[in-house]
Amino acid sequence: MERISEALQRARQERNAERVVFRDAARSGAASVDGAQQVAAKIVYTHTRCVDVPRDTLAKQRIVSGFDPCMYTDAFKILSTHVSQKLREHNWNTIAVTSPNEHEGKTLVAVNLAISLAMEFNQTALLVDADLRRPSIRGTFGLESGPGLSDYLISQTPVEQLLVHPGIDGFVILPGGQPLLNSSELLAGRQMTELVKELKNRYRSRIVLFDLPPLLSAADVLAFAPHVDAALLVVEERRTLSEDVTRAAELLSGTHLIGTVLNKSAGLRVPADKEYRLIDPPDGRSKSRSD
Repeated sequence: MERISEALQRARQERNAERVVFRDAARSGAASVDGAQQVAAKIVYTHTRCVDVPRDTLAKQRIVSGFDPCMYTDAFKILSTHVSQKLREHNWNTIAVTSPNEHEGKTLVAVNLAISLAMEFNQTALLVDADLRRPSIRGTFGLESGPGLSDYLISQTPVEQLLVHPGIDGFVILPGGQPLLNSSELLAGRQMTELVKELKNRYRSRIVLFDLPPLLSAADVLAFAPHVDAALLVVEERRTLSEDVTRAAELLSGTHLIGTVLNKSAGLRVPADKEYRLIDPPDGRSKSRSD
């Protein structure tokens, strides 16, 4: 317990020093910023569509990363710290998030983890909705239906027309688009290979997370796994069967499985009426880059 308390204390200190910027999406008159520049007032998005997602929408969807430090934000801060350390150790920057079965919380974990990773100084995050059978990240942020990854794979819609910045500094979303039945073939295809290569190499300071379908319900993860550096497995307490976890780990044996997240723990319930206060922007510590 003492080691856990110390880890939580360190996470709180890091959070206070690396606060996320929630800001308006207005970009009138903004100039492009050199991606190599280390310090600037804020990131300037010259191509990415900017949407100001209401803060109460995030709270209702249990997106807690970026709000005032508490036991819930601390949990994701510790997770993102472990993930960052593991990625940097191997010079990786792409990671898949999946689960053995449906409704075990993988998307919620992916969203909160991505935002927490984007909070780290000199690092940004891109979250890709690669669950093409049931894309849900757009709905999680309360965004209207529109094009996404499936449109890139089917009709070669330019990626810059699909990216969305939801008003959280350093964080960008690539929505899933329309649901697809032949998703595994598309995820393993040449078009997806080229996209992952582009996302992986364009900005080395950017962590790219892919929210994938459940492992045991479709072949998508196995088809896509060779594209990413590592994977994270989300399981649900008192629901995910031990044999399902074992089977999922076996299926990921050819991938670098860097950890397992225990979700929906009975000891960490977020109250339905919980109010979250926004964190004040930091002074001059924002990342800079043109997207």
